[in-house]
Amino acid sequence: MEGQAKTLQETESEVVDEFSMFDEWLDKYEYLIELGKSLAAYPEGSKTDDRLIKGCQSRVWLDYRVSDGRIWFNADSDAIITKGIISLLIRIYSGRTPEEILSSDFSVVDRIGLKENLSPTRANGLVSMIARIKEIAVENSRI
Repeated sequence: MEGQAKTLQETESEVVDEFSMFDEWLDKYEYLIELGKSLAAYPEGSKTDDRLIKGCQSRVWLDYRVSDGRIWFNADSDAIITKGIISLLIRIYSGRTPEEILSSDFSVVDRIGLKENLSPTRANGLVSMIARIKEIAVENSRI
């Protein structure tokens, strides 16, 4: 994956810079929707209850594989904004080691103003997505 040469902090800064190009939140939502469209295809057979993220109003499936000590995420959602949100998280955290993920404070979502500009149910969903990514990192860390 081409983005792997970048550190977690570099990728987060890149995302912050991209979102800062937009003055209006409507434009940021459009950008999120576009990000969601770029998400890798998610197999229908993987849309199972055990992959559903609890706490999201829309359905969000998150799957992962571990290869060479790195966690690679794949996801899908039945809602376009939510699909954009999970694709943003995947862009930042997929291909990272569990330790890198666990060292992140996930403040990038605050720095781009994402949480404060989402409806309460979507903000709860975002928190649930982050919690699941952290949980996967803990399960796969070499502690």
